[in-house]
Amino acid sequence: MGQDIRLKASDDFELGAYRADPTGAPKGAVVVIQEIFGVNHHIRAVCDRLAGEGYVAIAPAIFDRIQPNFTSGYSPDEIAVARKFVANPDWAAMLRDTQTAIDAVKSIGPVGIIGFCLGGSIAYAAATKLSGLSAAIGYYGGAILRFADDRPSVPTQLHFGEKDAGIPLADVETIKAKRPDVEVFICPGAQHGFHCDERASYDKASADLAWPRSMAFLASHLR
Repeated sequence: MGQDIRLKASDDFELGAYRADPTGAPKGAVVVIQEIFGVNHHIRAVCDRLAGEGYVAIAPAIFDRIQPNFTSGYSPDEIAVARKFVANPDWAAMLRDTQTAIDAVKSIGPVGIIGFCLGGSIAYAAATKLSGLSAAIGYYGGAILRFADDRPSVPTQLHFGEKDAGIPLADVETIKAKRPDVEVFICPGAQHGFHCDERASYDKASADLAWPRSMAFLASHLR
C-alpha cells in the first residue's frame, strides 16, 4: 500500500519517509511521527491503517540526521540502542523535518498529525509551533509536560496509560490542569506503548478504545 519517498527540509537536508495513499479520493492527510524505533514495521502499519481510513499518511524519518534508515524492534537490547537517539534530542531539527512532511501533503487537504512515544511529544510541540495543521494527536509523549505551557493552535487530543512507568499520573494531571483546552484520555491499566501490537506492553482493550477516539477526532477536524 505504501512506498518509500524522499523529502527535502528547509535547510536542504534530505530525509526519507514512508507514504501510504488511500484507494479512493483522500479525506485529507495525516503526518505520523515515529517512536524512538524509527519508521519501522509498526509505524508503517499505522500509515497503512490510516490510508485504509481514507487519509494520505506520511511518516518522516526524523532520525535520518543522526543515522539514515535507522529502524529497530522492541527487544531489551534494541530498546537500549534506540534510547541513545534521544539522550540529547534536537527538538528544533525534528520539528523542522516534521514541518517538511506537513508541507509535502498540505495540497491534498486538511492535515493532521499523530505521534507515539517520542512522536507523541513532537505531535504536541507541532501543534504549538508549526504551521499547516488542523488537528494533533499524541500517544504517551513523555516530554509533553515540559511543553505544556505552550498552547496548541489546533484541536489536540492526548492519550496516556494509567500504568506508564515513565509518565506518572501526576504529570498527566498537571498537563490536564495547564491545558484544559486539550482532550486528555487515560487508559485504565495500560502501560507505555500500549497501542503497539509488537510490544510486550501492548494492551488490546486500550488500543481498541484509543484508536476509534483518534479517528473520530480526525474526522471531526479534517474536513
